[in-house]
Amino acid sequence: MSKYLDMALNLRLRIIERLQTLHGEPQTARELAEWLFASFPQECAAKKAASGARLQSDADLLQQLVAEIGSQRPHWQAKHPQLKTHESRPRRYYWTELDAAAEVAAAEGVADPQAECTPVNEAVGEHALYPVLADYLRSEELGVWAMRINERRSSNRQGSGGNEWLHPDLVGLEDLTAGWLPAVRECAGLLGEPRARLWSFEVKLLLNRSNARKSFFQAVSNSSWAHLGYLVAERVEGDGALKELRMLSAAHGIGLIQLDRLNPSESQVLIPARERPNIDWEMCHRLAAENPDFMEFLGRVRRFHQTGEVLPSEWR
Repeated sequence: MSKYLDMALNLRLRIIERLQTLHGEPQTARELAEWLFASFPQECAAKKAASGARLQSDADLLQQLVAEIGSQRPHWQAKHPQLKTHESRPRRYYWTELDAAAEVAAAEGVADPQAECTPVNEAVGEHALYPVLADYLRSEELGVWAMRINERRSSNRQGSGGNEWLHPDLVGLEDLTAGWLPAVRECAGLLGEPRARLWSFEVKLLLNRSNARKSFFQAVSNSSWAHLGYLVAERVEGDGALKELRMLSAAHGIGLIQLDRLNPSESQVLIPARERPNIDWEMCHRLAAENPDFMEFLGRVRRFHQTGEVLPSEWR
């Protein structure tokens, strides 16, 4: 972009002003580019004309604006810490005056009511994400039957703090023999082949640099019994948080799922979990002794191995 065109369109200034007016509502680079194109037609026309033959159509111009927003983002964020991103694909941009810790507090419903920026999903508690996650897990992509573990039903016989980070939010069973002929399924069972994977999930509304590490190790703690453990969040914000989670995952094997609350099928596994070869049955015993929901989950797992089939009526 030439100096003249930069002054004409002033991309950074326009984008920041747009995000400030949206009060925390996230926008993709393409949504921002389309807004620029609609709001500043003369400046955009000048930009296209000055490009020579490089930008021959409005579609070319829009794609160029998308590319420039993405490439200039790190420089803008260095100047404006309030400009933040969701680490989904496509990346989403938003503006907030809250620091990372305050954003987490706001997402969890304990924000300062005088805060300048109101999170988009402040009315959505973590519990509202559980059925969304269950729907996504049951999709053909994963084929996992999920069940909620309510920590409030635990006996707490270990005393205050004794069960901290003990309970996963959801657990799941994946039928590895789904679609097999009954004779093949029976033969695999007789030979002692694995017929199911057990999954564990820790759910958060928001992950950023202030809580990513703590949340990750909470998932490590309450998923240690399962074949696969995942940390799940609706929002993952900032390159720093995602890089930290990738590093921790490489060391400890916990995966990361980003949940799309409005369209569960668009949720995605950002970091695949590393499978453990065996179930920690000692930890399962601890969980079952403390929580009747987990005892019920083990009952469903037992019935699956007895019958060779998942009973959908049990998992509604």
